[in-house]
Amino acid sequence: MALKDLWDRLGSPHLDCRQDGAKLGGGARGDYLFNSTFAGIEQADALLLIGCNPRWEAAVLNSRIVQRARAGKFAAASIGAPANLNFPCQNLGAGPRTLQDLIDDKHPFTATLQQAKRPMLIVGMGALARPDGAAVLAAAKKLAQNVGAISAEWNGFNVLHTAAARVAGLDLGLLPGPGGLDVAGILEGAKSGAISLLYLLGADELDYSQTGKAFVIYQGHHGDAGAHRADLVLPGAAYTEKSGTYVNSEGRVQIGARAGFPPGDAREDWTILRALSESVGHKLPYDSLAALRARMIEAAPHFRHAGGIQAASASAPDVAAGAMGDAAFAPAIRDFYLTNPVARASSIMAECSSLAARSVKQTAGAHG
Repeated sequence: MALKDLWDRLGSPHLDCRQDGAKLGGGARGDYLFNSTFAGIEQADALLLIGCNPRWEAAVLNSRIVQRARAGKFAAASIGAPANLNFPCQNLGAGPRTLQDLIDDKHPFTATLQQAKRPMLIVGMGALARPDGAAVLAAAKKLAQNVGAISAEWNGFNVLHTAAARVAGLDLGLLPGPGGLDVAGILEGAKSGAISLLYLLGADELDYSQTGKAFVIYQGHHGDAGAHRADLVLPGAAYTEKSGTYVNSEGRVQIGARAGFPPGDAREDWTILRALSESVGHKLPYDSLAALRARMIEAAPHFRHAGGIQAASASAPDVAAGAMGDAAFAPAIRDFYLTNPVARASSIMAECSSLAARSVKQTAGAHG
């Protein structure tokens, strides 16, 4: 199939950087950042986790919470699946109903948050990566405002991401445009035949049984699920083989330097897209990494401040976000050792996963 034919089949592209379907982006930047910063955990005196397990999702961050808890005068609670976080944490409930009780001041922990000088909320993908994610996000922001977690001196409203550089994608507006579809809509369109071509840029965390007969192009590395489903593979460089720009959950811009060259025909991702754009008659306006970064700074000016934190404010809770459902917040990560293509390609990580599963099974058998 000629490249021009592929472009024609794309029609109006549907872009979405949110592989997990989280209802983020399109509003104020503070809606999707870890606004307190990781170091700010040391100043917090009360913490509420909403649909997240920081020990599995961000182990280094969790160690900071452990350190803060050991210092004393710190109360922590969670909504979602119970977990051993290595610090005292009261589980308040399973899902949205408990969150609503806190908003309505029907739970004692609301008073704990209100009485704290620097209360902190951390909302995870277990609460946001679901059909009612926008409503959950709005409810979490409302609770943060009710308990004084957002003020001129302190912003205790935080979102914890589970994918590297997702914040960068949100900063750059990689979201569905007018008439565009989110991930669920794209998969539904592929399954029904309404979308005949699916272009995956390092997207591996999807259910590819739902892609129907769509022609799938995969651009990425390590040959994970997306590559196995693909009809055409464009080999991209791994993160160690390219110079990149990342933005972490805090909103801190980080510059990555190439440690080695990609093997074979693999190329840095931007060069593949640049070459493809020229081949289909829609040439992208940059010919070098410096020019590309200049264009990124034009789209998101804070990208020029690598290494620093740019304070951001959250928007008002979205009253049009709809109602929260009744389903419990499910864990965002089910296997600590196999969360990404690089880990899934590692025999050592596979062995760690197997040993962990065996330990859980033996523990369950002992209690049974």
